Amino acid sequence: MFDKEKYGRILVPMVTPFKEGDQSVDYEAAVSIAEKLIEDNMADSIILSGTTGEFFTMSFEERVKMFNVIKETVGEKIPLMAGVGCVSTVETMALAKKAEELGFEIMMVVSPYYTKPTQKELYNHFKKVAESVNIQMMLYNIPIFTGVNINPETVAKLSEIENIIAVKEEAELNPKQITEFINITPDDFIIYCGDDSMILEAFAQGGAKRIGGIISGASHIIGVQLRNMINMFLNGKVKEAAKIQQKYLPLFRIIGQNGRTNPCSLLKEAMKMVDYKAGIPRLPLSPGTEEEIAEVRKVMKKIKII
Repeated sequence: MFDKEKYGRILVPMVTPFKEGDQSVDYEAAVSIAEKLIEDNMADSIILSGTTGEFFTMSFEERVKMFNVIKETVGEKIPLMAGVGCVSTVETMALAKKAEELGFEIMMVVSPYYTKPTQKELYNHFKKVAESVNIQMMLYNIPIFTGVNINPETVAKLSEIENIIAVKEEAELNPKQITEFINITPDDFIIYCGDDSMILEAFAQGGAKRIGGIISGASHIIGVQLRNMINMFLNGKVKEAAKIQQKYLPLFRIIGQNGRTNPCSLLKEAMKMVDYKAGIPRLPLSPGTEEEIAEVRKVMKKIKII
């Protein structure tokens, strides 16, 4: 069973800061980001090596080192999750084993990307990874990037495996799928919303019993506000909560401007405006242009973050 009380409602998929020039991982800056998330109360938990962490540009060794560095420095201060998804099942299993050896109690596993597996192949992949370790697994469904959806029937079948206890669902392309997950999985199987703009819609569908919270890159900046918004909604202050969500919609949208499907680049620019050592994105992702940064700053001022 997933411990919602331990991991909380605001799970931050932490960015990975890369250095100018050689684009190497700046582990010192990564520690400072984790510490700032804790000090500013932006996160209930931190996820390492997720989409916002640009795991797809990192080597196996870099990901393991990130797990180790952050676990050693802040692991006693905040719950951590390890993103271990890779293209191949064998490599995913190997990274999961490393996370387990380093003391992680839960891993997040994205669908194999580029390969476009069938539902049967997806099931076999997740089952094999889950059975290779003795830690819990959160499925990660983000078809806009992986090219394949984990169908509700597949999630239901996977939920029968003892250590598969939750799913992160990017709900934007199919808002009804959260409801389908709720209807077809056990009551103790938890769904986390992966879409900043649909947090309240997720809670409206599943309530606090089935919806764990939000896994949100924007929470680096507005984690406190999103936590307050969720609490308002769950306490019956629906209109007040909706106003907060509406207030921050421009932030969610601006970091995806100019066709940037992956928001990492402009999220990092926004983070720098509130004193994070966010570094640069790693190629092929590029830093924000002067015009893009100006638009981000304009929105940040409008919503009174800076």
